[in-house]
Amino acid sequence: MTILKVDTISGIGTEGPVFEGDIEFTSQNFLTLPKGDTTQRGRGRALILGGIYPETTRMETYSLISSSNGVEFGTLSAGNNAAWGGALASSTRGVIAGGNSQINNISYVEIPTLGDSIDFGDLTVGRRHAVGVSNNTRGMWAGGETAGGTTQTDTIDFVTIASTGDAQDFGNLTDARRGCAGGASPTRGLFASGDSPGAVNIIDFVTIATTGDATDFGDTTEARTNSTGCSNTTRAVFGGGTTSAPTYVNTLDFVTIATTGNATDFGDLFQAVYSIRGSSASHIRGNINGGYSTAYINVIQSITFSTTGNAIDWGDMANAKGGYNGTTSDSHGGLSE
Repeated sequence: MTILKVDTISGIGTEGPVFEGDIEFTSQNFLTLPKGDTTQRGRGRALILGGIYPETTRMETYSLISSSNGVEFGTLSAGNNAAWGGALASSTRGVIAGGNSQINNISYVEIPTLGDSIDFGDLTVGRRHAVGVSNNTRGMWAGGETAGGTTQTDTIDFVTIASTGDAQDFGNLTDARRGCAGGASPTRGLFASGDSPGAVNIIDFVTIATTGDATDFGDTTEARTNSTGCSNTTRAVFGGGTTSAPTYVNTLDFVTIATTGNATDFGDLFQAVYSIRGSSASHIRGNINGGYSTAYINVIQSITFSTTGNAIDWGDMANAKGGYNGTTSDSHGGLSE
């Protein structure tokens, strides 16, 4: 039997019930009250934006709450960001920037309603292979390659996610590189490994709320590029990629975001892959989507942040993509709730 005790209920028929006075809840189980407004209901969505081999402008989504497969929901506008774009998100908006042919376009989708992407603005430097990280207010893209895919950049751009407009300069990485793995808490953004050219094991970090150059955080357990990263508010996990083609790695590393230091072994992917530019995450799990492993695959591999261990099979993407796609979610570690 459930008993709800409240002093006054008013406004019925106009604004809905308003509770005044002390409210007491007694439960035999762990109880968490829902937070957020109606636009945030049903959060726990992963977004996979575009992809390559074959290059596609299609977008898809799947649930991070229970094991599921990807479902298509729209297309990227005018073919922009179809491949090698970097994605990030707030709790309600997904944003992707850059892409093949070193474009500077930024597009966005409204996560609660989905649909085709809409123009947001432009990066300060057109590039591909940049990595995106964010909290609920600010998104940033770091690194990438310019000038026909032959020159790495150390540029970090940022935008305010709730508004539209061109990106602004944030600062610079400690080393110009493309293909970094990313992760974030609400206060810090991390950029790990990459191609400088040649695989490196550098981990940089920035404080998201302030602009400025990145600072050295530590090192991953091995140098690699074309890897991926995901995070909850506490841990960032980096994995996969290649040390030198065609050597694909299945190792997963992790760091505690609030501190600095070298990464520690987390476990292994069950299928070694590279070209996995982005991952999706909730506060419970991180998912690695697709990649290349003798062929381009549509497998979604999943880890649980709170425990170390090997990845498990979560489901399949709607399309087998090389993983050079923009991947993000509405519940990753950069979002406090």
